[in-house]
Amino acid sequence: MAVSLGHLLNDTMQSLIPALYPMLKDSYGLDFTQIGILGFVFQVTASLLQPVVGIYTDKRPLPYSLSIGMGFTLIGLVFLAFANAYWLLLVGASFVGLGSSVFHPEASRVARLASGGRHGLAQSLFQVGGNIGSAIGPLLAAFIVLPRGQVSVSWFSGVALVGMLVLYGVGRWYAAHRAANAGRKPPAPALVLPRPVVIRTIAILVLLTLSKHLYMTSISSFYTFYVIDRFGVSVQDAQILLFVFLAAVAIGTVAGGPVMDRFGTRFTIWFSILGALPFTLVLPYVDFTWTVILTFVIGVILASAFSAIVVFAQELVPGRVGMVAGLFFGLAFGIGGIGAAVLGIVADRSSIEFVFKLCSFLPFLGLLTVFLPPIGKGRARA
Repeated sequence: MAVSLGHLLNDTMQSLIPALYPMLKDSYGLDFTQIGILGFVFQVTASLLQPVVGIYTDKRPLPYSLSIGMGFTLIGLVFLAFANAYWLLLVGASFVGLGSSVFHPEASRVARLASGGRHGLAQSLFQVGGNIGSAIGPLLAAFIVLPRGQVSVSWFSGVALVGMLVLYGVGRWYAAHRAANAGRKPPAPALVLPRPVVIRTIAILVLLTLSKHLYMTSISSFYTFYVIDRFGVSVQDAQILLFVFLAAVAIGTVAGGPVMDRFGTRFTIWFSILGALPFTLVLPYVDFTWTVILTFVIGVILASAFSAIVVFAQELVPGRVGMVAGLFFGLAFGIGGIGAAVLGIVADRSSIEFVFKLCSFLPFLGLLTVFLPPIGKGRARA
């Protein structure tokens, strides 16, 4: 629960960046391409180091790196609050992203260590902290930052300090856990599959992650612009609608953990990605009320996919928890960053509505789940 709280605080501050896009667009006279590049810098710096950190900490765990990562986020917030030029916004976004790179691999390892064997539930509890934080960010932007201006971002440095204290406590527990188990032999790998099967399966999981996170990027980065452009809502109301979607993601993540443990990760991946397809296809063509309803439903269904993918990959490559977490968390942020830049260019050359129509076909990639090996069975089928 402590590491989930740390995830909540971390992602609350991170989610301020996309929530600020409409204000920054007006204040700095940015076009959608520049907005996309800002998202690219933030999410790519949040992804590049994650696999490296994960590989390193599989061999040499760093319990106190969680608190250090939150310190990078604090520095990024100060840059964002007092930036007076576009390049300073990019510097601030990169520091916030760097904090995420350091935080996620070790935090995911702590969640698994504390799981008591219920890896799906533990990963979902860890993830839901981030989902709740991501949902809170747009509300804070709507009711604090937008009325009071860019400088008010600095107020959230206090949140970062709280996060550093919480994660320092987690680091102490982690260090004590390592010391108490220092004399024990590591458990033997529970699963050994042929190398070609492992590589093929990781490739499929990467494609599934791409489909899920590229679609989520279209919502998190451009949903506010979509409802403003198509339905004429205010910026503040658009932030509230983004909160509705992100709250649905949090609900779906919590529900996904018990489903994973009972029915298995493969079933959860199958249902989560492909199950959202009918709703994503219909979304660009419905009225305002149904837009709100469908985005909520899509958020709930898609939410459990990422936790299930991470747990499936950790079962596929036992003993490499940090590497797997770093790879897939990094991949998720990387896809989000590249997707934000590409979709921004597409939006400038066509329209935001066209972007949503284009992305509606992404869940078709959920069909690839049929090629996953039959591992990760839940208690109901074990």
